Amino acid sequence: MKLASNSSSPSQDRATAVPAPASPRNWGLQISTKTLQIATNGNNDVQNITEQVHSLLKQVGLSNGIVTLFVQGSTAGLTTLEFEAGVIADLEMMFERVASADLPYQHEARWHDGNGHSHVRAALLGPSLVVPFTERQLTLGTWQQIVLVDFDTRPRRREIIVQFMGG
Repeated sequence: MKLASNSSSPSQDRATAVPAPASPRNWGLQISTKTLQIATNGNNDVQNITEQVHSLLKQVGLSNGIVTLFVQGSTAGLTTLEFEAGVIADLEMMFERVASADLPYQHEARWHDGNGHSHVRAALLGPSLVVPFTERQLTLGTWQQIVLVDFDTRPRRREIIVQFMGG
């Protein structure tokens, strides 16, 4: 490789070797991936999975870091909320107002499976969630739980990927 130069001196025409970048250090960072299998009833079924996530945190033995949760599938989502009947009813009413099951959906016109609203609701809620943990405890508020919401029109077995990163 030649470097551009204004001089014809041979010493200036040779490229200098540049050392390769050092491998990134992980500074003691560990990653552990687990899965949860959750049976749901569909139709806006809200499942509190906080204790299962906390149990996995105890198993992996990390003290501080983050946990990322991801539900596989396009008709379910994850969030945090107060796992209480009134909050759950309010959440269901909100989704019915925003993405009513009674509206026509292009998905249903193509597939005739009656769950177009389920896909839209899941997209609004989102498939993933990140929660920090410190001293082997999830940093959730007093009334805050991790929940899976299944919007599909039938019972399902949901798989949630749970990935811990920390030390």
